[in-house]
Amino acid sequence: MRIITGFHAVEEEIRAIEKDPSKKKGTSLVCSKPGPRVKKIREEAHKIGLPSRETDMEELTRLVKDLPPTARDHRGLVMIQEYAEPVEKRTLEQSLFDLKSKKSSVVLLLDSITDPHNTGAIIRSADQFAVDLVILPESRSATDFEVISRTSAGAASWVPIVLVPNLVRAAETLKKEGFWIYGADAGGESAQDTQFADKTALVMGSEGSGIARLLKEHCDRIISIPTAGKLDSLNVSVAAGILLYEIFRRSCNR
Repeated sequence: MRIITGFHAVEEEIRAIEKDPSKKKGTSLVCSKPGPRVKKIREEAHKIGLPSRETDMEELTRLVKDLPPTARDHRGLVMIQEYAEPVEKRTLEQSLFDLKSKKSSVVLLLDSITDPHNTGAIIRSADQFAVDLVILPESRSATDFEVISRTSAGAASWVPIVLVPNLVRAAETLKKEGFWIYGADAGGESAQDTQFADKTALVMGSEGSGIARLLKEHCDRIISIPTAGKLDSLNVSVAAGILLYEIFRRSCNR
């Protein structure tokens, strides 16, 4: 079972269900005495046949008690998905097969980013800048998908996400499919001077240790963001947003 809180996250999930009605099974809204915002959300849910019911704040608090602290702020509205998986049960190969018909694609690999707030913020940027797929490792990564969904403001409902057992093997698979791998790390080529391939895979590493050594060795090019500050580096979610915008801007000008 998956529980979603946060108005934006719930609204985007309703829109995603409207686009793919198969996600509706086992999904419902539970709310306390609704205010204007909750009423509007319930109306949108009703339009697509999504059931909802009223309860008291105490029951809502019980529903969210096992969530991470950030996700417990339900504000009088909870979405329950009885049969939902945290991410779509698809393999990397299946996801890449869906991209074969596209002339250009962008894939994002997140290596050892364990803060779900950073992951959620990155996924929000991924949605804005047309990323086709986000790849997360099954271990050493943020898995609090309730927090990720909330922090992404619902973008996690739109951006395809797959979990893989090994990012190095994922990079090898991407290369076989014609992707160039760009690793974001200090001391690399300026992103301003980089010519990104039609099929681009961007690797973002953790703020503490960066990209793992073996994965870095599989990168075709290491790129960096020119900065003028006194600190060593940008927050990883900020850096990801800048690089994804740069890739998106180039693709718009082709």
